[in-house]
Amino acid sequence: MTTTLTGGTYASGGLCHRRPRRSPVPLLAQLAIWGGAAGVLALWWSDTTAVVGPEDWLTGAGRITGLMAGYACAVLLALMARMPLLDHTIGTDRLARWHALGGRCTVSLALAHTLLIVWGYSLTSHTDVVSQTSTLVLHYPDLLKGTIGFLLFLITGVLSARAARRRMSYEAWHYLHFATYLAVFLAFGHQLSDGADFVGNRLAQTAWYTLFLGVAALLCWYRFVVPVRRGLRHRMRVVAVRPEAPGVVSVHLTGEHLDELGGEPGQFLRWRFMAPGLWWTANPYSLSAPAHPRRLRITVKAAGGHSAALARLAPGTRVWAEGPYGGFTANRRTAPLVLLLAGGVGITPLRTLFETLPGQVTLVYRARTVEDLALRGELDAIAARRRATVRYVVDEPALYSSPLTAQGLSSLVPDLAAHDVYLCGPPGMTRAATAALRQAGVPARRIHHESFAF
Repeated sequence: MTTTLTGGTYASGGLCHRRPRRSPVPLLAQLAIWGGAAGVLALWWSDTTAVVGPEDWLTGAGRITGLMAGYACAVLLALMARMPLLDHTIGTDRLARWHALGGRCTVSLALAHTLLIVWGYSLTSHTDVVSQTSTLVLHYPDLLKGTIGFLLFLITGVLSARAARRRMSYEAWHYLHFATYLAVFLAFGHQLSDGADFVGNRLAQTAWYTLFLGVAALLCWYRFVVPVRRGLRHRMRVVAVRPEAPGVVSVHLTGEHLDELGGEPGQFLRWRFMAPGLWWTANPYSLSAPAHPRRLRITVKAAGGHSAALARLAPGTRVWAEGPYGGFTANRRTAPLVLLLAGGVGITPLRTLFETLPGQVTLVYRARTVEDLALRGELDAIAARRRATVRYVVDEPALYSSPLTAQGLSSLVPDLAAHDVYLCGPPGMTRAATAALRQAGVPARRIHHESFAF
C-alpha cells in the first residue's frame, strides 16, 4: 500500500543540514593516474633515439604498449587495495568500475604488446612469426614466465566479462582474481629482464621497483594485516538471527570496541562467518542499524548459497569483518531535500540513513507485497519520531502500486527535481529508477547509488 506519515521539517531542536564539502580526492586520484601514464611515456621517449622503417615502428609501439600494460597492472591493484581514503571518497562501486575498465584496457595493451613485438622482431630478423614467437618464448630470459602471466590475465579478463560473470558465484569470481597477483609477479620479472627501457637503466628500475613494492605494501596492509588485526581486536560473535520478511533475516552481532570501526550510516563491511561452508569467503552486507559500541546488525535476503545460510547461523558463531567500506554516506549530499528510494532488501543502508541523515527526508520503499516490507515497524517509528515522510509502494495488490516512472515518482514526492536521491535496490529497479529520475529533472550528480556488483 501507499502510506504517508506526518510530513514536514524538523523541529527547532532537530538535526540541522550542513552542505558537505565536495572531496578533491577523486580528481586528484585521476590526475595521479594520468600523470603516471605520462611519466611512462616519457620513459619510452627518453630511451628512443630514432624510429626508422616498419620494424622500428612496430617494435616501438610494442614497447609503449608493454610499458603501459605494466603500469596499468600497478594501477589496477592500487584501486582494489581498499584504502579508506579512496574507498570512502570515491566509493567502492565506482572504484570497481574504474578497475573493470582498466582491466579491459590492460588486457588489450598486453595483447597488442605481444603481437606488435613478435611482428616487429620477425621483420628485423627476417623470420616468420611462428619461428620468432618460439625464439622469444624459449630463449629470452623470463619471457616464458611473462607468457604465462599474459595467459592468466587473458583468462581472467574473459571470465570477468559480463556474460561469463553472470554464471559465476561471487565467491568463485572473487578468488579467480587472486590469479592476477601471480600474473603481475610473472610479468614484472619479464619487464625488468627483457624491457629495453629497463636493461642498464638503474633509475627506471628503481622507479619501477618503488611503484610495485609500494602497491604490494598497500595490498598487504589493507587486504590482510588490517582485517586480521581488527578481527583479533573486536572479537565479534553472532548474538541472534531474527526473521524480518519472507527470505530476509537480521543478524545481530556483538563485540568489543566496535565504535573504533568508524562505520558510517550507508556503509558496508565484508563479513566472514566462521561456520561450515561460510568461513572461506567474505561477502559484503550493509549495516541495517547505526553502529553501536557493543552491537552491530546486518539484514540479508536469501539470494544465493551464502546469504541463505545466514538464517541458520548459531549464536556464538565467530565473525571476522573487513571494513567499513563505501561512500554511500551523508557526505554525498548536496541539497537540503533528500529522497531515499529503496527496493526490496535495498532498504538496509537506507534505513540507517533515514534515522541519521539531517534535514528534510522522504523515504519511498518499494516491494512486491506488503509482507516483503522488511523493518517496517522501525521505519514507522523513525518517521514518527523525526516527523519525516515514508511511503510504501507494493506491486500486489495492484490497487496500491505506483509505476516507477517520472510521473509516478513526482506524484509521490513533490518538487522531486530539487532533491538529492539515495537509491538502493535490485539492478533492474535501480536502472529504471535512474532513468525515471533523470526524466523528472533530477541532475545526475544528485543521484547517489552504490552497487555490490563487483
